[in-house]
Amino acid sequence: MRTFYIVALLVVSNVFMTFAWYGHLQFEKWGFTQKWGMVGLILISWFIALFEYVFQVPANKLGYLGQGGPFDIFELKTLQEVILLSIFLVINTLIFNEKLQWNHLLSFALIILAVYVAYKKW
Repeated sequence: MRTFYIVALLVVSNVFMTFAWYGHLQFEKWGFTQKWGMVGLILISWFIALFEYVFQVPANKLGYLGQGGPFDIFELKTLQEVILLSIFLVINTLIFNEKLQWNHLLSFALIILAVYVAYKKW
């Protein structure tokens, strides 16, 4: 059950992160932030990123082996990256209306292979 909470926290964290990093590229299309300038965009991104950290820090704390969690730091980072790319894929195609191409899927498959390598006990 602990792993479920860790993954759920990372999912929520990465939704906020995707909007903090890339949302400002879409905000102008949606009709707001057009006159904010770079400083305004940076401030709104920082504000959104605050919520990313509200979920990311507890996920890492709960997940870290040294804190009683099931993952070492390498495994936590690998898990976070897979979740990040999954969330990015969904948001990018469904909300930002970007086109998904075969090479994107191939690169994602290679990342999943990297997860296998990271978690495999050699």
